[in-house]
Amino acid sequence: MKDNRFAVIMAGGRGERFWPLSTAARPKQVLSLVGGRPMLAQAVDRLKGFIPPERILIITSASLVDVSREAVPELPPANVIGEPCGRDTAAACALGAAVVKARCAEGTFCILTADHVIRKIDRFLQILEHGFTVAERGESLVTIGIKPTFPSTGFGYIDCGEVLSDGDVRVFKARRFVEKPDAKTAETYLQSGHYLWNSGMFIWKADTLLAALRQFEKPVYDMAAAMLPVVDTPAFEAGLTTEYNRLGRISIDYAVMEKAPNIVTAAGDFEWYDVGSWPALEDHFEKDADGNVIVGDGVMLDSAGNVVVSGNRLTALIGVKDLVVVHAEKATLICPKSRAQDVKQMVQLLARKEQYADVL
Repeated sequence: MKDNRFAVIMAGGRGERFWPLSTAARPKQVLSLVGGRPMLAQAVDRLKGFIPPERILIITSASLVDVSREAVPELPPANVIGEPCGRDTAAACALGAAVVKARCAEGTFCILTADHVIRKIDRFLQILEHGFTVAERGESLVTIGIKPTFPSTGFGYIDCGEVLSDGDVRVFKARRFVEKPDAKTAETYLQSGHYLWNSGMFIWKADTLLAALRQFEKPVYDMAAAMLPVVDTPAFEAGLTTEYNRLGRISIDYAVMEKAPNIVTAAGDFEWYDVGSWPALEDHFEKDADGNVIVGDGVMLDSAGNVVVSGNRLTALIGVKDLVVVHAEKATLICPKSRAQDVKQMVQLLARKEQYADVL
């Protein structure tokens, strides 16, 4: 393991689409939705033997620092960093760069997320290793793109150009990043064969990212520059609050990746799943003869295609199809699978009603 390599895992999301099991105090990254362990812990587990715990950072919300530390007790407490307010992914990446550079002047780090399910870990680490090598030997911003398996309208895409490496890991010059397309455009991308899904995973030298931010998103760079001298000092938290309050919200894609000319993409051919809503559990649990996924205790009568999560009670369904049914301690969710993306809208509706504060 090279001692200049770090990992930064972004874990600041609220996981609203997994309400009522996911709440503001216990969002999806600290729940064991898939795989038997908290998703954040699984993200750390994947790096065993590749990057040691002392060089793995978690960037989360300040309110989630304690619960995140509980999920990954093997990490030093100082490596779980709480943002005072949400400023999207550009700020989180820049903060990661400041901490990495403060601890290692020649540091290189990957950006990973806490809400992906990855299988074929050996292949994932092989591609990550190649990405680090590319980032370390030049001034490239390296992304990991995922070969599309269907015309998704839920992911951004990377338009791949010139082949830079055609060995065991294929690396391309990235022509452009494109936002989530409509269905017709997504089908065009899939058929073309030269678009990859934007996984949100990146590898870069801290200096390379900071240089890009300085050129394309100066306010975010200024925050990182201000934080660099106070990393691991008593002035860190107060400084972070001051600096974050000066920033607007902007993603790393908008801030840098859609503008920078020095982006390359490593093609990821491991199994990758963005667990974004309740129906996504169908990819990770066995179905019964009628296509139902039952997590916990459930009995179906003339019912098909349902997703049921019922941890501490029996859920019985009669004569229904394609529903999501989720029992939590203080609330129950029932909706058609086709409306599962609207769970976030329900959370927003409940947030406007004071009597439901304790279920959020």
